[in-house]
Amino acid sequence: MADVSSSRWLLIVTGSTLRAEEMDRPLGYYFKRKIEEGITAAIATGRTGLEGYVVRLVADFRWIHDEPLQSLPTISLGGPGVNALAHRWLEEVPVSLAYGDRYFIQMDPDLAEPRASIWGMDNPATQIAVSVFLDRFLDRFLERCSRASGRLVPSEEETDPETEDEDEDD
Repeated sequence: MADVSSSRWLLIVTGSTLRAEEMDRPLGYYFKRKIEEGITAAIATGRTGLEGYVVRLVADFRWIHDEPLQSLPTISLGGPGVNALAHRWLEEVPVSLAYGDRYFIQMDPDLAEPRASIWGMDNPATQIAVSVFLDRFLDRFLERCSRASGRLVPSEEETDPETEDEDEDD
């Protein structure tokens, strides 16, 4: 079992609807890979503070109902119609970029908190928004993540040696 406390986490949150599972989750895994490549490249060029980051996909309702996750750097992927977190952040997080009514990147320009919401009016528009985020905003977002704690405190269940042994037997 990996040491949860030694890892720093960046979350990509996708919706729990069937449409989101079909369209946004696969896009989320592509996005995850690109972010991991961005972290590796940033570290290779000498940026510090990104070592040990782990990028994970989680469902919107898991993020909403698991309070410790809410303190981690988070990117919501998918629109407010299919992602409850995007819906929650619709009025809370400022729009950094909007291309007409086709796609949106919501992110505090000062990145006071490492949070972003990326979505389009349909999946092809969301794919374009992801590409734009990667090209124009990822470096700044990762710079902010380098200063964030991004750590989860493991629960007693996760640190209990007896639990770990039981899990390994399965």
